Amino acid sequence: MSNSKTLADWQALAHSIRIPGQAIIDGKACDALSGKRFTPINPANGQPLGDVAECDAADVDVAVAAARRAFADRRWAGMAPGQRKRIMQRWAALIDEHTDELALLETLNMGKPISDSLSVDVPATSRCIAWYGEAIDKIYDEIAPTASNALATITREPVGVVAVVVPWNFPMIMAAWKLGPALAAGNSVVLKPAEQSPLTAIRLAELALEAGIPAGVLNVLPGFGPTAGKALGLHMDVDALAFTGSTDVGKLFMQYAGQSNLKKVGLECGGKSPHIILDDCEDLDAAATAAAWGIFFNQGEMCTAGSRLIVHEKVYDRVLAKIAEVAATLQPGDPLDPATSLGALVEHKHMERVLDYIRIGQEEGATLYLGGQQVRQDTGGAFVQPTVFSDVNNSMRIAQEEIFGPVLAAIRVKDADEALQVANDVCYGLGAAVWTSNINTAHRISRGLRAGVVYVNCYDADDITVPFGGYKQSGIGRDKSLHAFDKYTELKTTWIRLTGC
Repeated sequence: MSNSKTLADWQALAHSIRIPGQAIIDGKACDALSGKRFTPINPANGQPLGDVAECDAADVDVAVAAARRAFADRRWAGMAPGQRKRIMQRWAALIDEHTDELALLETLNMGKPISDSLSVDVPATSRCIAWYGEAIDKIYDEIAPTASNALATITREPVGVVAVVVPWNFPMIMAAWKLGPALAAGNSVVLKPAEQSPLTAIRLAELALEAGIPAGVLNVLPGFGPTAGKALGLHMDVDALAFTGSTDVGKLFMQYAGQSNLKKVGLECGGKSPHIILDDCEDLDAAATAAAWGIFFNQGEMCTAGSRLIVHEKVYDRVLAKIAEVAATLQPGDPLDPATSLGALVEHKHMERVLDYIRIGQEEGATLYLGGQQVRQDTGGAFVQPTVFSDVNNSMRIAQEEIFGPVLAAIRVKDADEALQVANDVCYGLGAAVWTSNINTAHRISRGLRAGVVYVNCYDADDITVPFGGYKQSGIGRDKSLHAFDKYTELKTTWIRLTGC
């Protein structure tokens, strides 16, 4: 069993695991046309993991052409829905069968604890693929309520060739959230994983081919954003593009769409989620514990991280004290150790960015309440302590800008109205939470929060059946649930005039 493996077991597997390093184009593993390769780094020790094909615009052209051929001849879109469902469910089963391998690749590549990769990332990926596979033959088209002399049908059709660009923080899950509905709808896909974490995307594509997804239907191009990513955004034969990542890059993809063919663009971008704890919260320990996990889980590298803690002044000190207790149990450790709950940041460049924000917070006048230091430097890894700032003003940069690390900005408020005002006073609108024992307050605050996902007396609750996405500069469109199909389909109205009616 995976859960019985020790640190030594995982270390031994890490030395022997195959590092998938080629692109997947038209059903074949291949090198970049240029022959270039790049080397992802293990963020836990700074060591190279192996060379990976560095695809660029020329490879994008080849992959998009393969995807277009696959879509045009309907080798996937024209397949019976039940057969496509079985293939996607077989794919999900293969993901489960390769849990240890995929979890280890994920941990080696982006530094998250192996326990999280095993219990969260791999299961969530397989469930997502299986769920959308199951949905394939459950979605019905419509007949409009026209007069009797006409028949008007409304059919949902695949948009065509879909480009998918995903981030490094949850490489498998973010890919699955987009691949699931895009493929279930009958599209062909070109996936570009983040250059920091391309390994599991390549392996997922290999398993998809093994499951029976036809050649050309799912292509994976490892490479860099300014080359491969930009080429996908500007490509005239890409019909839709789905992106998860920073707001700045999301804006670039909107520009690329306007400069090319007005392709459909779905964006899930940054966040600066407010986590509100009011003085009538019945269980402050539970709220504070959720607040700690809401910012420190996955090293704070989460778009929904509850990075702004907005607390009523009457309970502010008690909440911070409890968060400090929890943080003491979440000190960074070796990601391959099953006992580790906080791993490495994805790379040293990102670690320096997080440390810069910690310096900025101190310069702005916030109090460094907890943490704030790089640790485990002897390992060569990118590790930062859980960090809490108190006495934060919402106008400070650490309260307004996405840090994407284990850094919490705690803001004191006098009542629920001020909490709501502060919560909405930011350019993002992805996640939010409120803790209160008053059902009227819960409804009023949750309705007033300008966010796509609002948690009441919990944080980061999740299920594939509910949509995920943001307001304002957190994005456009939704991942997860049946609503995700809106990004990957077109609605066609067919009006038939009937005679003799």
